[in-house]
Amino acid sequence: MQLDELYREVVMDHYRRPRGRQPLGQVDVAAKGFNPVCGDEVEVFLQLSGETIAQAQVKSRGCAICTASASMMAEILPGKAITQAEADAEEFRQVMHGKPFPQDRELGDLEALEGVKHFPVRVKCALLPWMTLKDAIAAFRRGESKAETTTE
Repeated sequence: MQLDELYREVVMDHYRRPRGRQPLGQVDVAAKGFNPVCGDEVEVFLQLSGETIAQAQVKSRGCAICTASASMMAEILPGKAITQAEADAEEFRQVMHGKPFPQDRELGDLEALEGVKHFPVRVKCALLPWMTLKDAIAAFRRGESKAETTTE
């Protein structure tokens, strides 16, 4: 099996069986993201323990890339410090804009989405969950419980 075929299978597995969909017992901050160009929608719900993400729920509706990215994000967030989650989001954004995938970081199945950077129209699909996460964290820091994101 070739690497791109393996990556395609990983993406489709996350699309068909998205992780992080189970409701949280407590939501400390939430954010909604929307891409009006393609119709992708994401909702991120975080349960925090101090400066750490205890649990994450991510609801997404849209294309396979957006849904898979949201699922991958939901898998790696629990247990991460908020600052590390922000750094991961920025690192992934840079990968989607052409930077090589970091070899020294554990970002779960996200490497399977690296090929998306070759399709500029789809980059926003992969990034929407991560930009919504960053907005949720920013809202938390402002003392708010909700945020909304629209990408174009």
